[in-house]
Amino acid sequence: MKMERLLGILTTLLQNERTTAPQLAEKFEVTRRTINRDIESLCQAGIPIITYQGAGGGISVAEGFDISQGAVIDLFSYYKSSLSKKVEQVKRAAKESRLIEFDYIYEKGESHRRIEPYFATYQWSAWYVFGFCTKRQDWRMFKLLRTRNLTACADRFVPRDVPPERREFGGHFRSNINLVALLEPSEKYKLIEMYGFDCYTETPDGLLIRIGFTNRDFLLTWLLGFGGKVKVLEPLDIAEEVQAEARKILANYET
Repeated sequence: MKMERLLGILTTLLQNERTTAPQLAEKFEVTRRTINRDIESLCQAGIPIITYQGAGGGISVAEGFDISQGAVIDLFSYYKSSLSKKVEQVKRAAKESRLIEFDYIYEKGESHRRIEPYFATYQWSAWYVFGFCTKRQDWRMFKLLRTRNLTACADRFVPRDVPPERREFGGHFRSNINLVALLEPSEKYKLIEMYGFDCYTETPDGLLIRIGFTNRDFLLTWLLGFGGKVKVLEPLDIAEEVQAEARKILANYET
């Protein structure tokens, strides 16, 4: 998550003349302290970041800095396959109108995909490739971290007109699971780190959260990470699945 957030912050700074730490904290749903540490990491990586104090102050990249002019920034050493290389592959293939293919890992298993790439886009703290999937014959977004063996093909494609409504990339991530749950106060820091200070309400029974999710498997994994410190109130089917998973975990340790 940190590597993706660092690249997201850098992208934001390059696209905006000046921004502020609170704005970055809100955008990436982390604390200002986390943003300050991220800015320090970018500086250590050689990015000339300037901070301005007082009214009208903020954070920006030094004037004249151009990341395309031979700068090599290693923010992805944590990953065995370089995410930065994948982003460049997608951008180059899109520019040359070349098909790309890759193996995609997702909740239902693994699938080989061949797509017409149009954009490498940063959304929801992650990099995605947006394009026309020849298998599904429809527009799709694929998370680059889940791609393996990504290669550009010799075959070229004739660019299609992207429907305006498909350019609204946020629409690919509409929340369709509205979680209501109670967490123990000791888990407050985890909530703040991921969803900010306004994601919960303190009650006599614990921290009440109402958060929308798009991916059921991710939600279940996230909930199970709290162990016995969370109680799902709604939806009931999610509560039942958490109970079922808890029973499976218990069964693994029964003799």
